Amino acid sequence: MTAPEPAPVLPPDLAPPAPERAPDTGPVRDRSPLPDVLRGAALLGILIVNMQDFAGFLEWQQSGLDRAAQVVTDTLANGRFISIFAMLFGWGAAGILARRGVGVFLRRHAALLLVGALHYVLVWHGDIISNYATLALALLLVAHLSARALLVVAGALGTWWLGLGLLATAAIAGQNRPRFAFLPDLLPTYAQNVHARAAEFWPLLWEGDLFNGPWLVALFCLGAAAGKTGLLTRPAEHRPLLRRLAVGGLGVGLPLGLLLAYLNTLPSELAGTLALPVRMAGGVAGALGYVGVLGLLAASDRLGAWRLFAASGRMAMTNYLTQSVVMTLIFYPYGLGLGNWPGTGRSWGAAAGLGLSLLFGLAQLPLSAWWLARFGRGPVESLVRWVAYGASARQNRGHD
Repeated sequence: MTAPEPAPVLPPDLAPPAPERAPDTGPVRDRSPLPDVLRGAALLGILIVNMQDFAGFLEWQQSGLDRAAQVVTDTLANGRFISIFAMLFGWGAAGILARRGVGVFLRRHAALLLVGALHYVLVWHGDIISNYATLALALLLVAHLSARALLVVAGALGTWWLGLGLLATAAIAGQNRPRFAFLPDLLPTYAQNVHARAAEFWPLLWEGDLFNGPWLVALFCLGAAAGKTGLLTRPAEHRPLLRRLAVGGLGVGLPLGLLLAYLNTLPSELAGTLALPVRMAGGVAGALGYVGVLGLLAASDRLGAWRLFAASGRMAMTNYLTQSVVMTLIFYPYGLGLGNWPGTGRSWGAAAGLGLSLLFGLAQLPLSAWWLARFGRGPVESLVRWVAYGASARQNRGHD
């Protein structure tokens, strides 16, 4: 786990609740496509952003074509897709709590904590599954609230967290210190890295929860509020709201994305510190804009090619972990060593990273569809479900 900076992120088991219907029904026959499409598209966007951490390049050192790729990433992806994932996590977790009760909720998140710990120690320092699993306990306190009350809680937590970021920026104004790179200190061998990550996992987990907790819980609350209203499962009933999200979200998110892109050309600590609240504020605005646009398409049954992302979204945790395994083996010194890490002698920039992330992320779409057609659920999702539901995990194949 890195210093408490919410840059490298990633999706835990975000298996959504079944389409909104009476909780005493049998196997679910229909599934709303919008949450899966959003999750699958976000999975690709997260890989684009995380590529910097895998390959080890610094955004403010990019030039030429790499600079252009970094601007695209910062404007359209950075902070946007992690916000979608966090909101979907809150939506799914609150739905499971309401339908299945506290016992299943706690077992599910204990399983997620174990998966996240193994991911962090054995694969990649940027795990956020364990943070999601522990911070989800906050939903036990607020998931029963109305949608309006959840929005108030989200607004209060988000404002507090962003305010702390702006205060931190003001505290270093006028200082001319170099920017800090949130990249791992990689050791030469795999065994050495595993040993180091095992020693730091718990301390950095709690540190990350304290630092990022208000913001992530705010996003969980937004997702839980969406679940209360049926925004994602019945988008046709919410066209005016979706239009406001699309216009308002993109209207705020795009300018803040451009501001982030500018800040990420500057090598000063002040720019890096200010970039964090700009990234996350623009990220949640842009995320809501994307939800609005795709929600309007879903409401009109015009998702078209976007539906291809649904299969990847249903296997979000399996695909996310696969991304970590493959990318660390490509870039880290104990793998192929193609990243910009000490001793590799390589030079990898944002343009190549963007190209590779698109290639790999899009390849996961047909592979996910193939797997689901044969097995109904991703392997890691099946494991988490088995822990949470026990013998009943065989029921409702491919859902919940």
